[in-house]
Amino acid sequence: SWSGELYRILGRDPALPALTLDELPSLVVEEDRPKLTAMVTDCLIDGRPIDGEFRVRRPDGSVRSVHMMGEPVLGADGGTVSMWAVLRDVSTLRRSRRTVRETHDSLHRHRQREQTEHRVATELQEAVLPPWRGSLRPPHQGPRTLDLAAHRLPADGGAPIGGDWYDALELADGETLLSVGDLTGHGVAVASGMATLLGAMRGMAMAGTQPGQLLALLNQLLDATVQPALGSAVCARYRPATRTLVWGQAGHPAPLLFRDGTGCALDAPAGVLLGATSGAGYGQAEVNLVPGDLLLLHTEGLVPGHSRTAAVDRLLGLAPRFDDARSAQDCVRALVEEFGGAGRLDDACVLVARVTA
Repeated sequence: SWSGELYRILGRDPALPALTLDELPSLVVEEDRPKLTAMVTDCLIDGRPIDGEFRVRRPDGSVRSVHMMGEPVLGADGGTVSMWAVLRDVSTLRRSRRTVRETHDSLHRHRQREQTEHRVATELQEAVLPPWRGSLRPPHQGPRTLDLAAHRLPADGGAPIGGDWYDALELADGETLLSVGDLTGHGVAVASGMATLLGAMRGMAMAGTQPGQLLALLNQLLDATVQPALGSAVCARYRPATRTLVWGQAGHPAPLLFRDGTGCALDAPAGVLLGATSGAGYGQAEVNLVPGDLLLLHTEGLVPGHSRTAAVDRLLGLAPRFDDARSAQDCVRALVEEFGGAGRLDDACVLVARVTA
């Protein structure tokens, strides 16, 4: 006999007679019928308890997952004379478990993809940034006129790699290219775009292109890319013969100049973000330096949680420490100690250049 609940589970009209054990498989999804037959046979023939699941197709076409538990009823001679069973609709439970499993699998795949992208972006960034460790020492043919050091401060907690860069390159005419910048976004595509931008900058600088014109050409390059992108940058050429810094900027924090224990931000020439305006022009400025002067170039976000103005004030406050430092690398260490701790939401780059002669 069937209970009213069993009629409801199977979607059958209670006015209809109960199906026999031989007829019950007609309601079961075809691929699950052998499972039901085996469970019933084991119970009636071998006296084994029933504990298993199968799917039934109701008259309205819907499919339900059913859990069946039962035991044989033994006669006086110890043989099986009948059986009893309890059926429970577990469709909602199974759907919930399936959803949880699929969500877990999706998160696992997403995490693996993020880890792979982070690794590739890191390797790409390390491949294109200057390979020196510690102070950057371009292979000057004559006496070294700049003491250089740079560092990338990574974001906390394995956040995606951004498009920040620093660069120092000795040019064919004896001048030195100094540059920092940031391409908006994160991940492999941004790291690849940064590599393209940095390669173009190096090539044009080596050919003698001056900072203002160089930034204008980089703007055209970004404007022509299939994937829209924005970037900011400082590009400078240091002329050791005259101790002159010629520089331009594209929507980027100006270099900071430290001299005799005090510091100030250089007056920035005109320049909008790279990729923001087609055909934009970029100005350039000249600054005369003296031995002992220290230049600090950095990307946005070096000082976490501060506006650009507040960040500049924090950096200028390090003037006494810089004045006591014996090298550019000591200055970089001071910056890392001050701003390289936990809680960084984005990576940043810093480049320090001290005039030595």
